[in-house]
Amino acid sequence: MSITTKDRFYPVKSILVSQPKPNDIINSPYHKLADKYGIKIDFRQFIKVDPINAKDFRKQKIDILKHTAIIFTSRNAVDHFFQICKDSKIEMPPEMKYFCISEQTANYLQKYIVVRKRKVFVGERTAQDILEVIKKHKNEKYLFPCSNIRKDDIPSFMIDNGYNFTEAIIYETVAADLSDLDNVSYDIVAFFSPSGINSLFVNFPEFKQNKTRIAVFGPTTAQAAKEAGLILDIEAPLPNAPSMTGALELYIKKCNGLK
Repeated sequence: MSITTKDRFYPVKSILVSQPKPNDIINSPYHKLADKYGIKIDFRQFIKVDPINAKDFRKQKIDILKHTAIIFTSRNAVDHFFQICKDSKIEMPPEMKYFCISEQTANYLQKYIVVRKRKVFVGERTAQDILEVIKKHKNEKYLFPCSNIRKDDIPSFMIDNGYNFTEAIIYETVAADLSDLDNVSYDIVAFFSPSGINSLFVNFPEFKQNKTRIAVFGPTTAQAAKEAGLILDIEAPLPNAPSMTGALELYIKKCNGLK
């Protein structure tokens, strides 16, 4: 935590989490945090996903069926990819290979294909995990369906190592309309991506931080917040708090005089 935050330890009574409300809110760590410390925690998604229609996709001049493998890093990518296929009247061949960043993403594929009859390769959780799997399949022609805003790790690896690789933008990550929050204030606002930081200033160009504490998860989000001129009060993950809720709890204890 930066020393510039030492005089900002005001009591915490409210938190805005810039993500959708969890489906199982009762068992959410945020609910437990709110209940334990008597704090109001609200959820609001700061970004939204807009699909690229088939007409705009064709402008990228990408022939999906000339590829032998698809890389999926999210459910959004899976949904929008198969929607493009449907709109373009493209049927995926049974020999197509699918490389999924996690078991969760691989399981989600079942919404569109019979997984047990297809060649599906799965990473443990991160991009680096799936890249380790991809290294064993160097001769494939890879297609990477993604957003207009994405991390560089997979494309950089594929290009630097000479893989046959095509990036396809199939959806756009844009700022959500937050106009109803114009006159609402929170003690802490928690961010999880640079897109969330961008959305804040798209909606409120004259935003003044004042006593609002900013919590961020991950180095890229922290960098975006700093570049936007924000003071970072809470940075996660921490060695003793790997989650956002863990980092928030440590901060709340300090600000509210709790042990």
